[in-house]
Amino acid sequence: MNAPLVACRSCAHAPLAPVLSLGTTPLANQLLTEERLSAPEHRHPLDIAYCEKCSLVQITETIPPEELFTDYVYFSSFSDAMLAHAKELAGRVAEARRLGPSDLVVEIASNDGYLLQYYKELGIGVLGIEPARNIAKVARERGIPTLAEFFGKDLADRLQAEGKRAAVVHANNVMAHVPNINMFAAGLHTILADDGIALIEVPYVREMVERCEFDTIYHEHVFYFSLTALTRLFARHRLVVVDVELIPLHGGSLLLSVTKDTKASPGSRVAALLDEESRLGMASIV
Repeated sequence: MNAPLVACRSCAHAPLAPVLSLGTTPLANQLLTEERLSAPEHRHPLDIAYCEKCSLVQITETIPPEELFTDYVYFSSFSDAMLAHAKELAGRVAEARRLGPSDLVVEIASNDGYLLQYYKELGIGVLGIEPARNIAKVARERGIPTLAEFFGKDLADRLQAEGKRAAVVHANNVMAHVPNINMFAAGLHTILADDGIALIEVPYVREMVERCEFDTIYHEHVFYFSLTALTRLFARHRLVVVDVELIPLHGGSLLLSVTKDTKASPGSRVAALLDEESRLGMASIV
């Protein structure tokens, strides 16, 4: 069993403040084969804690991503709502950013190409990054160039050395799954073109609490994000949240627009939501 977390994964502050314990549970999505039905399942502590310095909510047990995601059972294309959202988003972004064949759109945790297929239909260059080998294989069979790797600073450095810089980076419902969140943010800064934009979707911790969505707490979800915690994380990596939208996916999510232009000013919706989180007490434990 892994040693319990004692310091924040984002800012390294210690100690963390305990918030909720759900006991010990098996890993979600680790479906048993018929041969294994009578065998005991591995169980891990499922406890949530809060960082009083950067406001990040996180679980205290780290399951290696290779154990969770190298082979995976969830295909995004199974969801008609997800496909409709992806198509609308791709069309809106392509028009707003005036993307063309010389541009590159990268999706981190691109699954089976459910989103990138719509950019490809518009004649825009695409690259998927999907660590689940079985799903990456399906994406490639659908004509979506896909790397079966985990995203981080090392991969971003390699892609940059190959001349790949992204006009748009999508990271939908993936940041909560990445224990080394600082290497993810550093890689994001590297892969983005100087005038590029990252569009990041994360389930919103406020909605989880207000709707009592305890079923969204499991080991794959290492983090439960507020805008406050995200702006503090990105600021350390020279990234700026310039816009935010509340969207209904996954029980209530944030859609962030992030740039590496440190002279950019956060928009009015960012300021308003940060103020609201402060009023609700989300920026402190008391």
